[in-house]
Amino acid sequence: MSLFFERPDFGERAVLVHLKLNSESEPEDPREFEELVLSAGGDPVEFLTGSRISPHAKFFVGTGKLEEISSAVKSSEAELVIFNHNLSPSQERNIEAELKCRVLDRTGLILDIFAQRARTHEGKLQVELAQLQHLSSRLIRGWTHLERQKGGIGLRGPGETQLESDRRMVRDRIKSIQGRLLKVRKQRAQGRRARDRAEIPAVSLVGYTNAGKSTLFNTLTQADVFVADQLFATLDPTMRKVDVPEKGTVIFADTVGFISHLPHRLVDAFRATLEEAANADLLLHVVDAAAEDRATNIKRVEEVLKEIDAHKLPTLMVYNKIDLLDDATARIERNAEGQPIAVWLSALNDCGLDLLFQAVSERLPGQVVHKTLHLLPEQGALRAAMYSHKAVLGEEIDGNGCINLEIKLQEMDFYRILKAAGLKSEDLIAL
Repeated sequence: MSLFFERPDFGERAVLVHLKLNSESEPEDPREFEELVLSAGGDPVEFLTGSRISPHAKFFVGTGKLEEISSAVKSSEAELVIFNHNLSPSQERNIEAELKCRVLDRTGLILDIFAQRARTHEGKLQVELAQLQHLSSRLIRGWTHLERQKGGIGLRGPGETQLESDRRMVRDRIKSIQGRLLKVRKQRAQGRRARDRAEIPAVSLVGYTNAGKSTLFNTLTQADVFVADQLFATLDPTMRKVDVPEKGTVIFADTVGFISHLPHRLVDAFRATLEEAANADLLLHVVDAAAEDRATNIKRVEEVLKEIDAHKLPTLMVYNKIDLLDDATARIERNAEGQPIAVWLSALNDCGLDLLFQAVSERLPGQVVHKTLHLLPEQGALRAAMYSHKAVLGEEIDGNGCINLEIKLQEMDFYRILKAAGLKSEDLIAL
């Protein structure tokens, strides 16, 4: 028997429920809720709203609202009711008993979307872990027939019930996945140490879901990450090497999109992925500049960054989708010290990307070597290496065939090129 309920078919008819609670300091967004349902492949047939001072202990909603939901389910022949709130296991069970149909809360909805989007082995493991942790407290809902003890030859008498057995199986599976994800974290840590030894800086793209991170990532790196106008289009992390002017090789990482009140189980399960952001040298916080709730989305991303201890990292704001604004132009915003703090661009139209590279180059740590080298004719390979790193600003050849090469590049790349050529800086003649 599968540990999970069958995933809904695309187009499953759903009644959506959203309450405005006075006890909530930051209410959920009903428009985002509908987008989540559509991203999961649901077909919203009714959207019921209401307000309460605080949730009802037994049904979350009041008895009157429960009757309204029941009527909507019958009239629309809905197969599913989805709440834009997190329900306790007992509330889910009680509502299902009253409505005679499946009930899903906000966390369960997001988990289902993640399950559809995961492509890599690691991503699938992380989703399964989050699903199992969410499911472990809800087993009785789907397995009420398993309360009885195991029967059959050799199985009669005292012993664990089938439900207890399933709970044990879930616990064992959780433990197994956690062990495998620990290995993934160790492998990622080894990769980061290797990059640190090679002194390759890392830049991570973070931002609210559907802000255009993957479109920007593809344009910057010439990658082919899946792009779609839907929530959580990208789930698995992708990394690519990019040559940044004056900095040399830089690792760019695309990460999973954030969302308001991202379930803690997902933050914990995806910690191995999110650590790519937490260990970056620079964060590119990608923002949908045309979004109505732009400021709120920025705040929500900052909250998740704080959860993974990435809120103190150097951050460059990237206001994307300026093609959807009337009067916006590609530009760099600087603080009082002249340091870039924000870039306005359109990844879709390739507008302002040169400004982003310029800002990234200025914000990444490291010294820049800017000098003119006097190369002998037999040092042509060194000249070619400088050109391959786009480090040459100009050159002159004298009457003896020697080359005066003006270069500007990241210090670590300069010494790496010399090491590959079997040279030291004192072996070169600087002008």
